[in-house]
Amino acid sequence: MEKRNVLLGITGSIAAYKACSLINLLKKDNLEIKAIMTSSACKLIAPETIRSLTYNPVYIKTFNANEKKEIEHISLAKWCDLLAIVPATGNIIGKIANGIADDLLSTVVMALPQATPVVVAPAMNTNMWLNESVQRNVKTLKKENIKVKNDTLPKYTFVGPKKGRLACEDIGEGVLAEIDKISKKIKELLKIVGD
Repeated sequence: MEKRNVLLGITGSIAAYKACSLINLLKKDNLEIKAIMTSSACKLIAPETIRSLTYNPVYIKTFNANEKKEIEHISLAKWCDLLAIVPATGNIIGKIANGIADDLLSTVVMALPQATPVVVAPAMNTNMWLNESVQRNVKTLKKENIKVKNDTLPKYTFVGPKKGRLACEDIGEGVLAEIDKISKKIKELLKIVGD
């Protein structure tokens, strides 16, 4: 696979630490990775950890003074071949489904070129995942499609969540899907959009 660009969105779920394993797995396949972290994600995992794994700066704020004077949300949206939101909270799913762009990650999603696929790997408490509003937002996103060559693909591909032991010690649906499964879906979509 030729060098492809993956933008990783890390949100404020306790599963944020698993993004480190995903980065390592994707780097083995010659993928260039940049990461956006929400402010909540930064409270769970240090941005410096992500920077040291990706060898790239970590993007956190919408309005960052940078030396290049570029418009970051636009340049990041154009840079990536695929956006993966791992883990995805109910909050970010709701923002995207309702067109809310009030942080860097949600603003980048809004600025993505139409043909850029998005992998969404939810992770949250079972009651949150099964909440009617969250499920309505998931259904809204699943309806969006993109055209790639002569194919129609989902704009948003959901991977998981799975059933298991949650951070609160409950057993139920809401656990982040296996990192291998998420990685496989990312590589599968990159192959389709890159051929």
